[in-house]
Amino acid sequence: MTDTAVAWDTYARQRPERRRTNARGETTWFNWTQYEDHGPGAELLELPGGGRVLDLGCGKGGNAAHLAALGMRAVGVDVSPRQLAAARERWGQMSGLELLRAEAIRFLQEDLDGFDAVYSVYGVAWFTDPALLLPAIRERLRPGGRFVFSQRPPVEGCYGCQASYIPRGSDEDPLVVKRWDYQPEVWKQLLHRYGYTDVRAQVLAAPPGPRTVGTLIVQAGT
Repeated sequence: MTDTAVAWDTYARQRPERRRTNARGETTWFNWTQYEDHGPGAELLELPGGGRVLDLGCGKGGNAAHLAALGMRAVGVDVSPRQLAAARERWGQMSGLELLRAEAIRFLQEDLDGFDAVYSVYGVAWFTDPALLLPAIRERLRPGGRFVFSQRPPVEGCYGCQASYIPRGSDEDPLVVKRWDYQPEVWKQLLHRYGYTDVRAQVLAAPPGPRTVGTLIVQAGT
């Protein structure tokens, strides 16, 4: 497999910057899906006022910045220096936001303060073995905490560990990383196995338009 940091640095070069404002004129907002101005927001995390929240695979930091703007103590973790550089350039002066370069499992093992919520938006929860990640997150969630993640729904018949390709130049082979694809019911079974409660998993339909792939959103509590 490709070195993880190299893969996500390459991915970062291909991704556009988050818009300066959304359709409602807001300068920060939370988005679970691959579509602009679509789907639920930060309410899925059920955070208490001033709660501590972890973004696993924070990328360029927009979602974590929104939570900090709401008064949360937001920690964003990513392995990509390029992603974090972009996040710090735009959001680095925001109070309540901490952006760290770290590998997810190691960070969860070393940060002992705990979190009121942990989330992943097309991030670590999609690209880490759930047998390692789910118990590590559960160990760090405070009582009543929430774990929520979103990713693309699986292609029918293509379940479990899959190869995910990140394109490079026309004369270069793509980079390859692993991802984990499961149906909603299987995610529910896995989360229950590792001690989560109040588990919900559903595919949110795409908004009207030419694209039809929805978004899998999984929620679980402690």
